[in-house]
Amino acid sequence: MASLSLCSCALSVNGFSPNSITGAFIAQPAYTAWASLKHWKRTEVKPNSLPIVKKMHVKIGDTVKIISGGDKGKISEVMKVLTHNSKVLIKNVNIKTKHAKGKEKGEAGQIIQIEAPIHSSNVMLYSKTAKIASRVGHKFLEDGKKVRYLLKTGEILDSPEDWKKLHKKEKKDEK
Repeated sequence: MASLSLCSCALSVNGFSPNSITGAFIAQPAYTAWASLKHWKRTEVKPNSLPIVKKMHVKIGDTVKIISGGDKGKISEVMKVLTHNSKVLIKNVNIKTKHAKGKEKGEAGQIIQIEAPIHSSNVMLYSKTAKIASRVGHKFLEDGKKVRYLLKTGEILDSPEDWKKLHKKEKKDEK
């Protein structure tokens, strides 16, 4: 990383700045700010080079409460689950502003607000009937089906009828 000189010059031309004593231009490295972000992170993969899919406690259509972050306390519905990085997309939560350029010549740009994904550890399943957030548990019913339920209320989350309705609604929305 380039070091800064002690000269407080506001004028800089192509990496050259004027010397404060003689007024001549001298070569000086241009200052660049470096962010400490990881540009690329290696993900865990199986032997066949496919990513390892992580099990998550939320599914599409679940009602969740945000437990940390800027939208803490909001209650909404899960729209999409991203298993490869354990993130979820929640309706009207974590709204980001995107500035889009016009696609054709002469077309004006626009400002779009989109929902950005948040980590699944920042959400907790929510019971609409009891109005309480709870962790999830798993149990087997009498007929042998494994279902998810809320630990605090005992409310069963997985019902085959609701699951089928959600998937039919998603397919209609995509078309």
